[in-house]
Amino acid sequence: MRASRLFSGVAVIPAVTVIGLFFLLPIGVILVRSFTDPEPGLGQYAAALQDPTTLRVLGRTFAMAVVAVAACLAFGYPYAYLLTLVGPTAQTLLLVLILVPFWTSLMARTFAWISLLQRDGPVAALLGFFGAEDVVLRGTAAGVIIAIVQILLPYMVLTLYTAFAAIDRRQLAAAQSLGANRYRAFLQVYLPQSLPGVFASSSLVFILALGFYITPQLIGSPKEAMIAQVIGMRVEKIVDFAGAGALSGILLLATLGLFAMVALAIPTLRRSIGGMITGERP
Repeated sequence: MRASRLFSGVAVIPAVTVIGLFFLLPIGVILVRSFTDPEPGLGQYAAALQDPTTLRVLGRTFAMAVVAVAACLAFGYPYAYLLTLVGPTAQTLLLVLILVPFWTSLMARTFAWISLLQRDGPVAALLGFFGAEDVVLRGTAAGVIIAIVQILLPYMVLTLYTAFAAIDRRQLAAAQSLGANRYRAFLQVYLPQSLPGVFASSSLVFILALGFYITPQLIGSPKEAMIAQVIGMRVEKIVDFAGAGALSGILLLATLGLFAMVALAIPTLRRSIGGMITGERP
């Protein structure tokens, strides 16, 4: 038993070392610089929080990330649920359909969306067919969100499918045998058990959407910039590592605070969702 624990401890050392050197150390360095450059204190954070442009970009970034999560969840939840219903052949086909874009280069997919969303492109032609003339999505927040959703949808689907596969579907049959119809059994039995998977997949997509740089840089416009573009500009053009670190710190703290609130709300939501659906008190 002691030897097994020792082996487990030694086995995680390489992974911890890689995480420490290539993730924690860079973040630590840039955060330290945000507190010490050009002088010790919270001056960089105060300046960032008092800048209306920075606050507007932060708000836009969080709003676009929330919209991307909602869109990915709207498309991904039914798709992942369908994966648990079909047979092996159809399941393999559906997984291939979601994995092929996942394996394709991010840059290639972004350039493909540039061609699709530009003026007189296929998307504009399709919208024109339905009567929406002169719609240009490239250079807009809507175009950026469309591309982000397509890129991040596989993360949502695969994470949800992993969670859904662990749910025992015999519970639905048991609920129906006790008098619940198919929809009520799903809402009161399956949906509450799927919430942890929804939270995990939404968190993953939300974090990835917050840090998007290439896609909004190429498809969007400076007027619709996200926070990663502003941080990149401060580092590359202004050489303001302290300001970039302050923006990164604010984004990190805001994200952690949001996730903490959601994590605290999930158990209550999971217990009460059945009561809310039936109109009963939890």
